Amino acid sequence: MNFSRRSGSWWKGLMVIENYEAETAVLGSVLLDGSLFKDLEVQEEHFHDSRHKLIFRAMKLVADQGESIDVITVTARLGDNIYQAGNTSYLVSLGESVPTTATLKHYEKLVYEAYRMRKSREYVIDYLENPSEKGIEKLIANLEAIQEIGTVNSEKSVYDHLVEIAEEISYPEQRNPGLSTSYEQLDYMTGGLQRGDLLILAARPSVGKTAFALNLAAGHAKQGGMTTVISLEMGTKQLLKRMISTEGKVNGRKWRSLAFSADDYDKALYAIGEIANWKLEVTDTKRTLLEIRSAIRKMVHDHPHENHLIIIDYLQLITPATRRERRDIEVGEITRELKLLAVELNIPILLISQLSRNVETRPNKRPMLSDLRESGNIEQDADVIFFLYREDYYDKDSDKGNEVEVIISKHRNGPTGTVKLVFEREYGWFGEVSGG
Repeated sequence: MNFSRRSGSWWKGLMVIENYEAETAVLGSVLLDGSLFKDLEVQEEHFHDSRHKLIFRAMKLVADQGESIDVITVTARLGDNIYQAGNTSYLVSLGESVPTTATLKHYEKLVYEAYRMRKSREYVIDYLENPSEKGIEKLIANLEAIQEIGTVNSEKSVYDHLVEIAEEISYPEQRNPGLSTSYEQLDYMTGGLQRGDLLILAARPSVGKTAFALNLAAGHAKQGGMTTVISLEMGTKQLLKRMISTEGKVNGRKWRSLAFSADDYDKALYAIGEIANWKLEVTDTKRTLLEIRSAIRKMVHDHPHENHLIIIDYLQLITPATRRERRDIEVGEITRELKLLAVELNIPILLISQLSRNVETRPNKRPMLSDLRESGNIEQDADVIFFLYREDYYDKDSDKGNEVEVIISKHRNGPTGTVKLVFEREYGWFGEVSGG
């Protein structure tokens, strides 16, 4: 395959590298209301159409002179370039094609998206023409950098934040609270899963961390929220079977032999029907940090009005964007990027993590922050850290065989403590302690 710049048509089927409609909507909105130009963040180079570059440049010249932007002033600034810009009738048609200026920011965002795709295409073609190990590092760095263009929101002033705080106090019923965990005591201590937070859920193998995360996923979906589970350990079908077992109270071991009773069969089908109505996405194909970030961004972009909860299982299996000599540095980059993504998209991201073997060497087996693998980085970036502890995991004769402690060891904006839940292992189901 020839990857020259002239033969890049195969890219056009994969991505939008030019968006004529978005460009005309942005320019047409400004021609309708010249005062909107000062609010634009897009620049001349972000436009693809050569006519639009000329028109934007003329608009900027008009604005720099303190004049009002309209068809007449822009035409005057274009001068001899008016015919290259499509002539005056084209300018008039731009304004007439825009029914409302209210969607200006939306179309500006689309212009940015197309620009990022064009630059990404350019970077990839450059790499394909001269591939090398150093080249792939440069490609990754360029692709990461280009994703930031047009995504930085204007920072609010202190006054803006104070106004928001005053409104929260005055109208608490209108406040946008955290997402409920479906467990009353856990919600009481945490305020729910807060938007913009990176939450870590950690435990030793087979304690139930994946099962607990799936319970949180199901609880959120049952309340109408949208849950995305990104699994690096289990296949999608395996995870769905576990969710069916939990929802339908079907013994999870029976999936191996499919030795279902008539009652199991009915319960499983009922659970399948319920889960089919949830806003649930499960994927097992994303392995790298770049793939995971892209998938999360796409999900939020495609469903902007949903209450999103993202669950990633699990941290130690994520491939970093760039390989480092030390694993703790790689893990630090992963948790930092996921925290920044949670803030950018204003969503909670729950990241499952393994614990080191240090916990096995102590008389008291309850996990501590120092038991986290590469703990310094994880502890620094996380807003909330949950540990799961089961006494019967270490003492098979324990009389607390169905009790699990959810230990909140770090809570950046609230209290720490322990919440006790009931765990029915055969179903993977977590519930409230009776009377608790």
